[in-house]
Amino acid sequence: MKHPFERVVQQHGATVLRVCRAVLGVQDADDAWSETFLAALRAYPSLPDDANVEAWLVTIAHRKAIDVIRARERAPLPVAELPSTGVAPAKDPDLWALVATLPDRQRQAVAYHFFAGLPHSEVAAIVGCSPDAARRASSDGVAALRAKWFPP
Repeated sequence: MKHPFERVVQQHGATVLRVCRAVLGVQDADDAWSETFLAALRAYPSLPDDANVEAWLVTIAHRKAIDVIRARERAPLPVAELPSTGVAPAKDPDLWALVATLPDRQRQAVAYHFFAGLPHSEVAAIVGCSPDAARRASSDGVAALRAKWFPP
């Protein structure tokens, strides 16, 4: 038996927001979160009763995050100065800023496995790689975050 959609939002809203923040950063996460639940609301009546709702929502959030990333790439903003690259992390960096520095696959694997709690097999299905590759990407991502969070 399905729960009312309001309860689904209450139960999984924080997880979806963490995933959106990890993939997109704080600025675009709220919009992606809203788009995720709007799309989920439309599709919820046809979702099978035995479906893993959290994994389903993370998959939708992943697709909405890709939409936001593509929209960003299509609409570049003019800037007075080009941002510098290769800047050393701040001494007390924000976790979301550090997550944003990870390569795409590592960032997604960390977000879906550690922030959403999905097993590597489901992360692999979302990202489009093998479970071993998903495990490796999340491990490498966490190692990179540790190195940046606790610099020698």
